[in-house]
Amino acid sequence: MERAFLISSTLCFLAGFAYSMYALGAKVRQPSRWNFVVMLLGFAFQLGFLRLRSGAVGRCPLTNLFEVLVFLSWSVVLLYFVVGSTYRLSLLGTFTAPLVFLIQVVAQLLPAASVAPVFKKSAGFWPELHAAISLVAYGAFALACVAGVMFLVQERHLKRHNLNSFFHDLPPMANLAVALQRLMLAGFVLLTVGIVAGFFAGHTPAATIALAAGVWLPYGAILVMRRTHRFSSRRIAWLAVVAFTLALGTLGVLSLFHLGN
Repeated sequence: MERAFLISSTLCFLAGFAYSMYALGAKVRQPSRWNFVVMLLGFAFQLGFLRLRSGAVGRCPLTNLFEVLVFLSWSVVLLYFVVGSTYRLSLLGTFTAPLVFLIQVVAQLLPAASVAPVFKKSAGFWPELHAAISLVAYGAFALACVAGVMFLVQERHLKRHNLNSFFHDLPPMANLAVALQRLMLAGFVLLTVGIVAGFFAGHTPAATIALAAGVWLPYGAILVMRRTHRFSSRRIAWLAVVAFTLALGTLGVLSLFHLGN
């Protein structure tokens, strides 16, 4: 049943992205209600999967890379609902849906995805808080990456004077810049809380702390540079994309050291 929930959510995100691309290609202003409904339905299926999986493993479902990637995609969609409505970035769903779709496809292709979960005793409050909060932070970084891509796309259209319907559907660059900066700040704060929780959890491998610091430090540096106006919005957008690529690459290594314990 949990596999049915996961496949259904993946198809929802694929459908939302496909329709958005069709609407933009046909030069029809896409109805934001469609994206909202599809994303909400996909989110509900994700919740169904996580609920069943947590019951199967007896703890927060973060015991292997497969579960980590699904939890990450859920975090991205959760933050999409918060940021999309707050900053009126309705087209954010068009860019978010393919990212979530790809993450979940990769998750389902992993060997662990085909193995029934083995019951695991609860890891305790601090280890689970450390893992869950850190992954929500990664979700914020992922959405910052999406906002960065949207900013760069809009800037490219503007420089080429290609002011087509797609350009006019994009949110204002000023809104994207603000959302990008606040998403990175939110992710940085959440990751800080996650790292502190990791210290309280005890028996945290040094490699885990080093990898977490390897994500925490670059985002901290980017935020400082932005705060001191040393980096332009364009450079911040590029760095958001590069930094998330780096952060995403650490997930597999982190799962080997800590999440399955």
